[in-house]
Amino acid sequence: MNNESRQRLLTWVALICVGALVGDRLIFTPLMNLWTERSEKIALLEKSLAKGTLLLEREEDLIQRWDEMRKNSLPPDNSLAENQVLKAWDRWVKESGITPTTFKPQWRQEEEYLTYSCRAVAQGNLASLTRFLYELEREPLAIRLESLEITANDDRGERLTLGVNFSGLCLQTPLK
Repeated sequence: MNNESRQRLLTWVALICVGALVGDRLIFTPLMNLWTERSEKIALLEKSLAKGTLLLEREEDLIQRWDEMRKNSLPPDNSLAENQVLKAWDRWVKESGITPTTFKPQWRQEEEYLTYSCRAVAQGNLASLTRFLYELEREPLAIRLESLEITANDDRGERLTLGVNFSGLCLQTPLK
């Protein structure tokens, strides 16, 4: 091979390499990035679609549960709400046979609703405390047990003290 043909061959190889580099930087890499972003967006949209489909399938159940929660929430009138919670408290105490020690209620304003938070302390044996918790949990009112602690008052654990924090929900949106 003579010098001139070798030079021409090297020039073509250099041009092909430069063309491949430019093609990679300006065409191939941006297209791959675009393809990857599009694939991620499609996956996100498919996930969102699946979630929406599940919500639509459960729409009746969700509406029914939400209506039941709103129906069982505390009334907007504070004194009626307090009265309902106190009646429920008395019913739980009578059903369980515990001895109440303290009961401290307090209204709390959240963003779109009110809660009637209560801190209660009572004493009894294990059976009466578990019955009390059962009665509290099965209450149809919108009441949630937030925390509890049980402390033994004797060495054998027969006399126990129960401290509970629970709250009742008072929605401020009208029923439809």
